[in-house]
Amino acid sequence: MDRILKAARTSGSLNLSNRSLRDVPNEVYKNFDEAGEGDKWWEAVDLQKLILAHNNIEKLKEDLRNLPLLTVLNVSHNKLSELPAAIGELHMLKSLDVSFNSIMKTPDEIGSATALVKFDCSSNQLKELPSSLGRCLNLSDFKASNNCITSLPEDLANCSKMSKLDVEGNKLTVLSNNLIASWTMLTELIASKNLLNGMPETIGSLSCLIRLDLHQNRILSIPSSISGCCSLAEFYMGNNALSALPAELGKLSKLGTLDLHSNQLKEYCVEACQLRLSVLDLSNNSLSGLPPEIGKMTTLRKLLLTGNPLRTLRSSLVNGPTPALLKYLRSRLPESEDSEASTTKEDLITMATRLSVTSKELSLEGMSLSAIPSEIWEGEAITKLDLSRNSIQELPPELSSCASLQTLILSRNKIKDWPDAILKSLSSLSCLKLDNNPLRQIPSDGFKDIPMLQILDLSYNIASLPENPPFSSLPHLQELYLRRMQLRKAPSDILRLQQLRILDLSQNSLQSIPEGFKNLTSLTELDLSDNNISALPPELGLLEPSLQALRLDGNPLRSIRRTILDRGTKAVLKYLKDKIPEN
Repeated sequence: MDRILKAARTSGSLNLSNRSLRDVPNEVYKNFDEAGEGDKWWEAVDLQKLILAHNNIEKLKEDLRNLPLLTVLNVSHNKLSELPAAIGELHMLKSLDVSFNSIMKTPDEIGSATALVKFDCSSNQLKELPSSLGRCLNLSDFKASNNCITSLPEDLANCSKMSKLDVEGNKLTVLSNNLIASWTMLTELIASKNLLNGMPETIGSLSCLIRLDLHQNRILSIPSSISGCCSLAEFYMGNNALSALPAELGKLSKLGTLDLHSNQLKEYCVEACQLRLSVLDLSNNSLSGLPPEIGKMTTLRKLLLTGNPLRTLRSSLVNGPTPALLKYLRSRLPESEDSEASTTKEDLITMATRLSVTSKELSLEGMSLSAIPSEIWEGEAITKLDLSRNSIQELPPELSSCASLQTLILSRNKIKDWPDAILKSLSSLSCLKLDNNPLRQIPSDGFKDIPMLQILDLSYNIASLPENPPFSSLPHLQELYLRRMQLRKAPSDILRLQQLRILDLSQNSLQSIPEGFKNLTSLTELDLSDNNISALPPELGLLEPSLQALRLDGNPLRSIRRTILDRGTKAVLKYLKDKIPEN
């Protein structure tokens, strides 16, 4: 503890989370006024960031006022029943997280913390919010979900910078027209699992809104003003009491996901067939038929219809693949309208890019691309990019700008050169799949720039590995796939991967397995099928019980009887373990 407090004196940041603390140490409240022995007082800085999450703290003292330069305070997941009035004296505070406590009331003084930008008071026992919050004019990210709040104070209309609001799981009966009209910068509004009986008419003023989630309420209708939500990409209205849809819904040109499950809809309006949706959930309604115009919605990847009294459609169509259902519906159109409603590649790319705004995942799989479209660089916050099953030969330098990328899937393309220049900029990458490419030899230092990698698939890149592939540069690797690589022996560096859970060496030319595999104690799956292995080291049996799947089919094994092999992994490992010579 002393070491951590000492470091905080010079960094201005203190993290005491997960330490089973019942109280905040007094030294923290004193803002380190008392320098320790040997400390250089002239290097000390005021505390600016304080993390106390996941402890057993029951109270914050009024001495909190002694931390006037605090900008971040996180006391989530504790046992607080109240907040001190001194919270209002933290005039530099920008982020406050008090979620997952037992707080019953937020003090009025919080309105004096006027620098507040982000406030999370979710999962408490709040019944109301103080109107003084309306004085926090910079508040843009507010989360108060899973409380017992019955109404939102009208003073919150002053918070015109509000961009994200989450009030899910409360007892709200109304969202006032005035509040909604004041939050014109909202991009995300979540008010699901409340008691709302309607949507405000002013909802159309939210032209920046991307995600709207109002599922599990008592809403009877969607106002025609919804057409003003021109940026809306995801709209969740499941578990309400809708009996009809407004024609204006069809004007939401950027909508990709529309969830209307478990309502009382008797028909799906023809105007909404103009939407270029990816997902449409109409399950558990009162639909007896569908307009054939839905067949022209060829961007649909998932159309859910179960739980409807559909009389005009065979159950095999309703429960079958979406493309088959769409094709059938198109066949019911008058001949003049029965075009295949072909969707261009550009349309599909635009739709996928639009959906990635909120999901942070972009899939352009199987689009016959020879180059990566420029739209990708617009989404710098993308965390997953799937470019598999295309004809891409090289990766453009712009891919380096996707610094948040965690998963990169390049399977089944025509990439020849290892993308080391790109990988240098992708420090957060945890999954890389380059299987089924004509990769030339990977450089001997090819893995050094992606040390956080957890999943690597290089399968079907024949002879691409260097003589001694440096897998030890990937200490966090959990899954490694090296199928059909013409390997004659298992790379020795694999033995240093202590976190490895899945190892696939199938379809190679291995003749033996190193005894050192016994040290891969995290291994749960090992695929050695379709090699030339005639014997296994008895020490492999020491991996029992962690090793759950050992695949050995397609090997000329002579040392293990077929009856044992047929009994599965557990029997094989036990047999091998019994063969280990006693000391």
